[in-house]
Amino acid sequence: MKKAIIIFVRNPELGKVKTRLARQIGDELTLQVYSELLMHTRDTTCNLDCDRFVFYSENIVDSDIWDADRFEKKLQEGDNLGDRMMLAFFELFQQGYSKVVIIGSDCPELTSFVIDDAFDKLDSHDVVIGPSTDGGYYLLGLTHLLPDLFKDKEWSTEKVLAETIKDVVRLKRSSYFLTELSDIDTAEDLHRFQQLLK
Repeated sequence: MKKAIIIFVRNPELGKVKTRLARQIGDELTLQVYSELLMHTRDTTCNLDCDRFVFYSENIVDSDIWDADRFEKKLQEGDNLGDRMMLAFFELFQQGYSKVVIIGSDCPELTSFVIDDAFDKLDSHDVVIGPSTDGGYYLLGLTHLLPDLFKDKEWSTEKVLAETIKDVVRLKRSSYFLTELSDIDTAEDLHRFQQLLK
């Protein structure tokens, strides 16, 4: 079975990443934090047993931390996060992939083991979700496109996970939930993670 991971990233530009965090700790420190998160995401995914696709928010960068020999580079399209994710899934399913997982780039607790587990669970489930502590999700895995999962959501709010689960239930799709992990969106998130490292 062909499988692929979609990695959604924001181009690491000053003043354009992690805006909630930036309001608390400043643009320069936020860019440093986000750059470290990008490197963690790259290191977590570079040796996965699947095809790897990096979808940039603004423009594709040829020479950066994402080695073109390991990661195919694409550009996000769509008016909102839901549209952009749906179109990315659509593109890869059209290419013949039967298992597709999407992640962001702001979850320092994410490991390759968790991602491998998601792919394994897609053998017996239609949907795999990695819930985050803020009410969203850090990973979504599908065996075929389910457009309803990307529509009518209040993205970047604590309602996203609950709304997504409602859709999965309504569509009568089987689902599996991975371990809950934390994203870094605020100074409190960052401080908690730094304390864990200590």
